[in-house]
Amino acid sequence: MSPVIELIFRLIRRLLPPALQPWGEAAIREARSATRPGEALPFALGCLSWAVGESIRFRFSKLKQQGEEPVNLTDRIGPRSVAVSCGVGATGLGLIYMSAGGAPAHYLMINLAALAFGLVTLGILVLADRRGHLPAGPLSLLLGLVLLAVSLWGVSAGGVTRWVALGPLVIQPGMMVVPLMAVLFARSRDALSLAGVAVAALALALQPDRGMAAALAVGMTVIAFTRPDRRTIGAAAAAVLGFAAAMAQADPSPAMPFVDQILYSAFAVHPLAGAAVVMGAVLLVLPALAARRLSGTDQAACLVFGAVWAAIIAAAALGNYPTPLVGYGGSAIVGYMLGLVVCPRRAPEVGRSPVEATSGPDGDGPLLYAGQP
Repeated sequence: MSPVIELIFRLIRRLLPPALQPWGEAAIREARSATRPGEALPFALGCLSWAVGESIRFRFSKLKQQGEEPVNLTDRIGPRSVAVSCGVGATGLGLIYMSAGGAPAHYLMINLAALAFGLVTLGILVLADRRGHLPAGPLSLLLGLVLLAVSLWGVSAGGVTRWVALGPLVIQPGMMVVPLMAVLFARSRDALSLAGVAVAALALALQPDRGMAAALAVGMTVIAFTRPDRRTIGAAAAAVLGFAAAMAQADPSPAMPFVDQILYSAFAVHPLAGAAVVMGAVLLVLPALAARRLSGTDQAACLVFGAVWAAIIAAAALGNYPTPLVGYGGSAIVGYMLGLVVCPRRAPEVGRSPVEATSGPDGDGPLLYAGQP
């Protein structure tokens, strides 16, 4: 079997409860006996989906046996862990769709590699944040300048310039940095963060990238309504102007297989493949529900996170823009994971004030620092 399939079955072994381990070994033997090309991977992905469901069922049954009260999943494992699970689940559903649709095997491997890279990078950002080495303002300005450099000297195709070539890989930095910039600004609204948003809006207008410009505009508008002040209104105005400038320009990018318009084309593969794509898209915005239990900047960040990804999904449904995580492309997977740095590790306990829960260095959420609280 290929290394990807071996990795999937190794994960299945870890997920399955002891009583179902023999089933897992039987599934592995059946996959090894597959003779037709491309037969083993869809089978392995189907086994993984089943194993995840059985693992969740087994753990909840143990909680009931121990006499614990019914739990809220977000409260028990934390908003960040729930959001990471949503991202992993959406990526897995996308792999099932691409496998069923006959996508090249390297498409699946690139998405898996992007998921691993995103998780590792998220861990590094969280660690840097806890140690006070993640200044939001300078980082936002740096990301905005990166986008501007891409718009001026990046890879062009069909009259648009929004990609960077890294050897054989072509990435879309906007997908990676715009969601992160939006949530960073929700947490720390200093002058440098505002400058970063303005530069990013200019860069997206120059590319032009209507999808990411819309995502930035939606994110900044949500912040302006939830935490209105001079800087949030200024950021929203800059982002909306950038979106208007991007919309005023032609974007002749054609639809690419397994990348664009797959919210519709997946149903032509199989109704279940289409359902997997739609379910994966829904998973992407579920972390925003954690905002109900949060307050202040944590709540604003979660709302902005959900709004940005909802806008990206809407752009993918309305035009030839990448469908995030459930389609081919590692940039969106990495960008989704990076944006989770602002999600608190745990929701505030009942009866405990959110300020008390997150104000110390060992609190539940990241402590991104900037000039304005």
